Amino acid sequence: MDSAIWDDVVTEISATLFSTFRRKDQRLKAEQYLRGLLFAKGRKSIRNIAAHVGSAAAEQSLHHFISSSTWDWRPIRAELAAYLERGGAPRAWVVGSLHIPKAGEHSVGVDRLFAPQLGQMFRGQQASGLWFASEELSVPVNWRLLLPDQWVNDHERRERAEVPRGAGCESPEECAVAVALDTARNWNVTRRPVLLDLRGSAVRPTLARLARARLPVVGRIAASCRLTVADQALPGFGAGPLPAQHILESTKGLRRPVHWIDPVQQHASRTSLASVVRVSLLDPQAGRQRPMLLLGEWRDPQRPLSELWLTDLMSAPVAPLLRLTKLTRRVARDFAETGEEVGLRDFVGRSFRGWHRHITLASAAHAAAVLATDSLGLEYAA
Repeated sequence: MDSAIWDDVVTEISATLFSTFRRKDQRLKAEQYLRGLLFAKGRKSIRNIAAHVGSAAAEQSLHHFISSSTWDWRPIRAELAAYLERGGAPRAWVVGSLHIPKAGEHSVGVDRLFAPQLGQMFRGQQASGLWFASEELSVPVNWRLLLPDQWVNDHERRERAEVPRGAGCESPEECAVAVALDTARNWNVTRRPVLLDLRGSAVRPTLARLARARLPVVGRIAASCRLTVADQALPGFGAGPLPAQHILESTKGLRRPVHWIDPVQQHASRTSLASVVRVSLLDPQAGRQRPMLLLGEWRDPQRPLSELWLTDLMSAPVAPLLRLTKLTRRVARDFAETGEEVGLRDFVGRSFRGWHRHITLASAAHAAAVLATDSLGLEYAA
């Protein structure tokens, strides 16, 4: 590790993000916590972070700073997003689920939940994170914690966890859309295509909410999602809603090879076959058909479709559109290699506010880690 580069990055991020704090002692604690998330050994609990700071009184002080203080985490997230945009615009906003297994039942939001990405039930917390993503890096900038029914309607449990009055019960799909809408409406950032997984959701209302907010969307869909072929020259035109997989398999002649760089396998070059078909989807509120593009990818031409995506980026060519979807792989890699290490899943407190403060600072730590690593890579390349 080049300590000078890491120190420069952490100092710059701290000066930028923590300028929102009014008091010097809060700025100091925030930087201590940030450095602990980056450099403390083991799980990034407050105890381990305090041990890295090295002060006997640090644990109690940092615990109060995260769990009981009054500072608002939202301006820090907005500053992080603005900081990343100044350094290089993201190509997309990738919304993904974060699953946090918990043995106990007192941490805010804990319930027995289904994780579509895992294909199984688990006990713990679930959150939706919005990542600024490009081919070079990805960083989480905004979060929304899923609150099951009992955490909203059980007054005693709600009070104990300090759940704000305006927070309500949501489905995982509603939670995912809400974090994108919050980012678009409340932050001074450039809107980008929103990539999200729609395989377990009600596709029509989800897309309608994003469309009303004028957020372009690229959503991964299930093979069974029913769409209407809009191109009269293609098979299935006039047949009404058909399964997306059937539409794509019936139009294999449109496939073309697309080369893309895999961020997971050490930036290996890959080639897939891909095609797009013009389709339409009924907008239940507008009462009309919305034009969409259906994108299919075959990583092996002899096997069934690998992935299906639906987008309202109607003028996007097939190759750039397919490469855009690969940003979800970039996010998955960066979470596994960096997000886990800086403690995105490591908060052990019970309160709503404490969870949000911890994950906000963990997101800042993630940004510092990927930027420092990128700087080191550039230095070694030179």
